[in-house]
Amino acid sequence: MTDQQTHEGIKSCTSRYSVDETVSRLEALLKEKGVKLFAIVDHSGEASAAGFEMHPTKLLIFGSPKSGTPVMLAAPSAALDLPLKILVAEGADGKVLLSWNDPVWLEQRHGFPAEFTANLAAAGLLAAKAAQ
Repeated sequence: MTDQQTHEGIKSCTSRYSVDETVSRLEALLKEKGVKLFAIVDHSGEASAAGFEMHPTKLLIFGSPKSGTPVMLAAPSAALDLPLKILVAEGADGKVLLSWNDPVWLEQRHGFPAEFTANLAAAGLLAAKAAQ
């Protein structure tokens, strides 16, 4: 993983792999950790089907009810941002970027107790591992 950064509540890092390879790595990590993968949204595939050209872009939606439910019980609006998501997108420069919501930003946005912030750290940990 290189150059992790945060901008307006979005954390990002660069992957050494293509979008598809990065997504495959994330899928394997989720399975290994017993985290449920709810969906993969193929934004670029859908764009192509609608007649648009878009660099490869996929969104993974995943989570664990054991981690997310306490957060939503403490702050029901957190359901707007849960389950967790990682966006894997190729930029115009050919670099593949993984992006996810910063758990501290989510805490501030929804006002849940700081003790639940760790429940939402999985996205960053998975992104970092998949990008290596």
